[in-house]
Amino acid sequence: MGKAMTKTKKRTIASLITLAVTLAFYFAASSLIYAGAIDSYTVTLINIVCVNVVAAVSLNMVTGLMGQLVLGHAGFMLIGAYTSAIFVNTMGGNLYVSFPISLLLGGLFAGGIGLVIGIPALRLRGDYLAIITLGFGEIIRVIANNLKITGGAFGYSGYPAFSSRTQPNGLFNFVFIIMVFIIFFSYTFGTSRHGRAVIAIREDEIAAESSGINTTYYKLLTFTLSACFAGIAGGLLSQYVGVIGAEKFNFNYSIEILMMVVLGGMGSITGSVAAAVVLTILPQLLLNFSDYRMLLYSIILILVMLFRPTGLLGRKEIQVIPLFEKLTGKNKAKTPAKEAKK
Repeated sequence: MGKAMTKTKKRTIASLITLAVTLAFYFAASSLIYAGAIDSYTVTLINIVCVNVVAAVSLNMVTGLMGQLVLGHAGFMLIGAYTSAIFVNTMGGNLYVSFPISLLLGGLFAGGIGLVIGIPALRLRGDYLAIITLGFGEIIRVIANNLKITGGAFGYSGYPAFSSRTQPNGLFNFVFIIMVFIIFFSYTFGTSRHGRAVIAIREDEIAAESSGINTTYYKLLTFTLSACFAGIAGGLLSQYVGVIGAEKFNFNYSIEILMMVVLGGMGSITGSVAAAVVLTILPQLLLNFSDYRMLLYSIILILVMLFRPTGLLGRKEIQVIPLFEKLTGKNKAKTPAKEAKK
């Protein structure tokens, strides 16, 4: 009973510390952006980091948590981006009202398409599933590139967007809050009984099915949630690109998101967050080496994967209490002398 109480107390303290740090970062960043202390380039970079975090965490649900390789994640982001932009353009009015609704619609539409695609696709696994999702991503891109409603090859533009002058922290508020919610949801889902069922499917699908787990249901649920969050990420992305072009959401973009998941550690939410931040900021830091930027970027990635093939965190999560104890030295192993005295 005492141990259970201690564990519960530690979880409560960890949650409160995490909440306090998150709120402190949010209010500090929001205040600096509103006051103009952070230039528009840095604000845009922060927003892109948050969007990439959402995209990486959403892909990690199906590729890391469930262990199914998906190569068409950018296709779901494309659906969310076009849905959000078209709805905002049609409704007009106050962005603070129409934009959240457009994100919800983009997520639901992408999730619905994900469900339709997932019913036949998730019967397969491994390379076959990767090829099917790759084909889906390319089909969606080609269709969007040839529809009048999406602007065709010229892209979709002219829709209302948050102004960096009159609404400097408008988009940041949405992006940051949604990012925090999706991270929280994904982490909670992964540690719930549903998440444990999904992990069991990843480890051994036949054994999981034999033990009574409805593998079809959990695979569809995870895939649909992943597609829904990707659609929301696409809707957020539409607000700062100005012109939505189908070419932006090609195979290379899907690989970029997958790289964030693999580098951070497949199955680690905090690993995906860390990798998304690093892989978004790193190319910007290498701009001064424009001639060798992509070469240095590739070398760094190769070195990381050679020395850390499981990713930065593997399947572990960064936890507040163990990290605090490690930094303060409170979790040092007890010496044999102390153990003998006891």
